[in-house]
Amino acid sequence: IVYASTGGAVYGEPEYLPVDEAHPINPLDPYGASKHHVEHYLYIYSKHYGLAHTSLRFPNVYGPRQDPYGEAGVVAIFAVQMLKGAQPTINGSGEQERDFVYVGDIARANVLALTRGDGEILNLGCGVGTSINTIFSQLKSATGSSCEEVHGPAKLGEVFRIYLKADRAREVLGWEPEVSLEEGLARTVEYFRETSL
Repeated sequence: IVYASTGGAVYGEPEYLPVDEAHPINPLDPYGASKHHVEHYLYIYSKHYGLAHTSLRFPNVYGPRQDPYGEAGVVAIFAVQMLKGAQPTINGSGEQERDFVYVGDIARANVLALTRGDGEILNLGCGVGTSINTIFSQLKSATGSSCEEVHGPAKLGEVFRIYLKADRAREVLGWEPEVSLEEGLARTVEYFRETSL
């Protein structure tokens, strides 16, 4: 089993950055808690029944085919709103930072984990935080939108700043992200330009 866990939600507010796998677990919402519980169940099943598994703690994954109408996925949501001439709303100050990694890089990590990393819990990430305001600005440029920054209330239970150290994934899987944020955002905008308008 390759389990899609979360790095952004299981650790809670970071005690240090970038966050490695040894960081204390302190989820701030039910999503993070549930992801951590499944990691623990996989560990128990591996001990009792020999279940082979690797848990990958995902960063903020973005790219083509992401649902632009859900509650999560800021890149897809903002890109489609901008392409349609709508006004996106930034939750809170927009200074909150996330570790954004392109979906193709995450897919490659999952394929690598099919044959490597049994019993491991591994962070995936680029190790750099990018603010939501920066995402807004880059998407505005990529889409040619004329919208302005509009801020709404912050989301309850969200970590303010988190980015992940993925050295173990590099060692165990031979993985690291290859698509830059600028290139990934351009690919994402192009996909939605072709499919959502």
